[in-house]
Amino acid sequence: MNTLLPYADARQKVIEVAGAIRRPMRRETIEIEHAFGRVLAREVRADRDYPPFNRSTRDGFAVRASDAAAPGARLECVGELRAGGSFDGTLGPGQCVEIMTGASVPAGADAVAMIEHTKRDGRAILLDRAAKSGDHIVPRGSEARVGALLVAANARVGYAEMALAAQAGATRLEVFASPRLAILSTGDEVVDARANPGPLQVRNSNGISIEVLARTAGAEPIQLGNAPDESVALRRNIERGLEADILVLSGGVSMGKYDLVEQVLSDLGAEFHFTGVAIRPGRPAVFATCRGKLVFGLPGNPVSTMVTFELFVLPAIDLLSGAAPRPLPVFRGKLATPVHEKGPMTHFLPARIEWEGREARVTQLPWQGSGDIVALALANGFLVVGPERPEIAVGEWVDVLPRRGAV
Repeated sequence: MNTLLPYADARQKVIEVAGAIRRPMRRETIEIEHAFGRVLAREVRADRDYPPFNRSTRDGFAVRASDAAAPGARLECVGELRAGGSFDGTLGPGQCVEIMTGASVPAGADAVAMIEHTKRDGRAILLDRAAKSGDHIVPRGSEARVGALLVAANARVGYAEMALAAQAGATRLEVFASPRLAILSTGDEVVDARANPGPLQVRNSNGISIEVLARTAGAEPIQLGNAPDESVALRRNIERGLEADILVLSGGVSMGKYDLVEQVLSDLGAEFHFTGVAIRPGRPAVFATCRGKLVFGLPGNPVSTMVTFELFVLPAIDLLSGAAPRPLPVFRGKLATPVHEKGPMTHFLPARIEWEGREARVTQLPWQGSGDIVALALANGFLVVGPERPEIAVGEWVDVLPRRGAV
């Protein structure tokens, strides 16, 4: 299969294949403190009404709206309520209670007059403004009724979902087990990142970047190290990687004499879904299934590796985590530097995005190609240039893909 797929078609192919093999899913129960980024296997429901009482949203005075229908009302203050406190009895005509934000509105009151709009005169309170029923009160159960769905199954847990679960007392959450993602770098020239490289060797930066991308996406990364450009050793390492749910290889997928990944995968019975994508960087990217596992062969140049991981591996992680694939977070910005690209490819160019009010300005950064990690570290996004529009002038609107984890 030598046809270059448009990147959107290649991404959709990953979603179709990964979606077809993602069940059955392993489940586990974890403490809520460890749930960030995980995917719920069982929903969270409200254990009571929220809020559980009529809650004041302001510091001020709980009043009867009928007593405060016009400015100048004079009311007798008969008590004080702070959050967690209670007021015995029912508010009568001409009375008010001083109340703090978050406190329960006393019986008989149906509005809160903000403290900024009142004056004290001994025990009396003078209202500068009228109050109407419901002012500055969140009614009981208006956020959620007891038994209501708070967080659905298959939702990814973020800090808001964790706070909501904690509020409902769901401190042990049933989640899907994280997919295991094996990482295998290839190449005779590659040495460990902690090694002292020879003059013709390079340190393994891809292993580090893939591990971080995998972990932040919700996978459990498994480092397999580096395999030399030799079929027997490569096969042995790939077979180890196929024990995981996803195998990601970097390098060895181009057309060179020692690019052996596709041949070894073929020998192992892999089914290839694509062996090239119409993008730059990342053209030689490979996606296959082998022994029921997802296999991604990513180009070895570091920028290519990171771009293709974002485009193709991330949706697979989502699906094997039990969630729907997150869409690419592409947005629009105005170009600050002209673009001149060639070829029937979609280009992902390192760029710097700066905000001027609500408008993003996008500057393409100078770079030396797909091996230039220095440029990538300076970029906080990618300028996306499609094949239908290789020449773009300053001031035109363009597509931008943020770089995950960039500052």
